[in-house]
Amino acid sequence: MQKNATAVRLIHKPTGVVVSCESERSQTQNRRRAMSVLRARLYEAEQQKQFEEIDAARRSQVGSGERSEKIRTYNFPQNRVTDHRIGLTSYQLGSVLDGDLDEFVEALTAHTQAEQLEHEGVT
Repeated sequence: MQKNATAVRLIHKPTGVVVSCESERSQTQNRRRAMSVLRARLYEAEQQKQFEEIDAARRSQVGSGERSEKIRTYNFPQNRVTDHRIGLTSYQLGSVLDGDLDEFVEALTAHTQAEQLEHEGVT
């Protein structure tokens, strides 16, 4: 028969996790077991937190695929390519499809640099 005098309850104040152990005969053994259970629970909680942060970051990078999230539109009848991120329209669809993206790369680079300068000026 177990005596309640050997029972141990640990409370991790920052997280509020409570662990009780009264399965061993001595209080020292109960304390060790409770510490290992507490350590395991805190580790699992930290892993879950990191997993959720990574998952949230992934979800923020993936769009829903809605029409409003388009990056570029290719209009073949009008020989037009439009980059919706910066509002650039080019009427050289054939050269863009052949890989000549210099016009778009330069415009995107300039736009990004302007945003960075604007952001640094605010900070």
